[in-house]
Amino acid sequence: MSSTTFTSGDVSRVASLAHIPVSDDEKKSLAAGFTKTISVVEQINKLDVSKADASQVSGLTNVFREDVVDEKRMFTQDQALANAPRKNGGYFVVDQVLDQEE
Repeated sequence: MSSTTFTSGDVSRVASLAHIPVSDDEKKSLAAGFTKTISVVEQINKLDVSKADASQVSGLTNVFREDVVDEKRMFTQDQALANAPRKNGGYFVVDQVLDQEE
């Protein structure tokens, strides 16, 4: 068994932070699932991978390009804000989303 065990209270806290409604039965099931997942991760962490080859196996290569500004595709600030329903001082205005009920 895992050294880390999740409880229904842990699930309640995470669900509250994510604003996800979870029933009591779901809390029990999710707590068991979280505990099992952590147990598997702990087993994987115990594996000796010091001799594992981590080279590219798909044969694909990365394609890089210079990070340059394409001024032909840039908006001016006025163009970017043209359809904004609310703006102030050259910025978009949006509702605050930091309020949280516990």
